Amino acid sequence: MADLDALRARFSDALTGARGSDGPDPVPYADNLLVRWQEPQRRYHTLAHLTAVLDHIDVLEEYADDPSAVRLAAWFHDAVYLPDRSENEERSARLAERALPEAGVPAATTAEVARLVRLTVTHDPADDDRDGQVLCDADLAILAAPPSSYAAYTAAVREEYGFVPDDAFRGGRSAVLRQLLELPRLFRTPYGTREWEATARYNLRSELEMLSL
Repeated sequence: MADLDALRARFSDALTGARGSDGPDPVPYADNLLVRWQEPQRRYHTLAHLTAVLDHIDVLEEYADDPSAVRLAAWFHDAVYLPDRSENEERSARLAERALPEAGVPAATTAEVARLVRLTVTHDPADDDRDGQVLCDADLAILAAPPSSYAAYTAAVREEYGFVPDDAFRGGRSAVLRQLLELPRLFRTPYGTREWEATARYNLRSELEMLSL
């Protein structure tokens, strides 16, 4: 079970880092997001995923220009998530654009958070986009998980798309895997390149082979 109090504290720290100590109480904003992350249609995009992304950002923090913005983007990046919809990232970015100014976050930081959320559509940050590289690496770090964790991840993804027939799912998932494998680099931070790249590519290739059987 996720430690909700610990997550509230992490959100409050990120919000304070983005706006300072002045502003509305962070807890209602954290609670709204926590409710969203616990919706029943989620199997992979859950509080466990949010926690993992935040943990990976902690590891990669030194590579970010604005770690608080990156952490807020992690909170919002799958805040709107319906498996049968294609505009989840856009709707999540718009949620950030509405909520963060109300919570006291400056316009420039709000815009950066929304930009980062939208970047998770492609996971292809520019070479000079340090914040984007940290968020995308943290979001994709599951691809470099040990075999048992990677298997649990793929099973959870399949559960989220349980409404899709097997043949259609295999085709769609295979296309996603090929798109990822065609990227020159899955990970853009020095840490991600060094620690995660080779394992992630092995996992992706293995999954693709299994889907083709």
